[in-house]
Amino acid sequence: MTPSDEATLPEHVQRNRAAWDEWAPDYLANGERSWRLQPGDEDWGTWNIPERDLHLLPDNLAGMDAIELGCGTGYISAWLARRGARPVGIDNSEQQLATARRLQEEHGVDFPLVHGNAENVPYPDASFDLAISEYGASIWADPYRWIPEAARLLRPGGQLIFLINATILMLCMPDAEEAATNAMLRPYRGLHRLEWSSDDSVNFALGYGDWIRVLRANDFDVENLVELWPAPGATADDFPYATNEWARQWPTEEVWIARKRV
Repeated sequence: MTPSDEATLPEHVQRNRAAWDEWAPDYLANGERSWRLQPGDEDWGTWNIPERDLHLLPDNLAGMDAIELGCGTGYISAWLARRGARPVGIDNSEQQLATARRLQEEHGVDFPLVHGNAENVPYPDASFDLAISEYGASIWADPYRWIPEAARLLRPGGQLIFLINATILMLCMPDAEEAATNAMLRPYRGLHRLEWSSDDSVNFALGYGDWIRVLRANDFDVENLVELWPAPGATADDFPYATNEWARQWPTEEVWIARKRV
């Protein structure tokens, strides 16, 4: 991408690109760990909840064309490839993709990696059967842009799966690297763009009604909303945004599963 092309990106995309290029080294260990997970051993989110308990992925991925929107180090695309899918990963950060390429070579799992903005993906309409995002475009791209783009990319009957910060967590989280409180600190009404005093990144969250409306407006039917809870005895001491006690009372993460209408 040339400097002139970069300048045409939306402001929040430019800010998030710079942030994630800087943060990429902090996600090496998690990427390496997650790439080692084999079919049946995959796990999700902060609490590493096993796929065999959640059943988020389609039962049969063999032959599916899939796109991971905001793939980071690419481990979910690797999971899909090992289950027989044909994934493509797109990410806003070249530094994250450099890690993904290295891990592809180390593990002998190859799939296309695209440096780009998940709100404007360089693939034709109806190219994919599955679009998936775990803390990728699902929180770092504007849902009023990336949801229509996911709909464009999916074939009729295609599935959209995305994991995000739970709405209640975003309402209760201070504007700092501090754990969520037992009080709501920002308005639910109009929840959308979130900025932080501690860095220049921009992420996004919606209320439940707004999620349903944007999905339905783009020809999706909601099939499930899965709230993630830590297993008994589970801890996430490196997660600064909620204590273990808080996460046993209110969800820190949620997964939306929707299907494009036929």
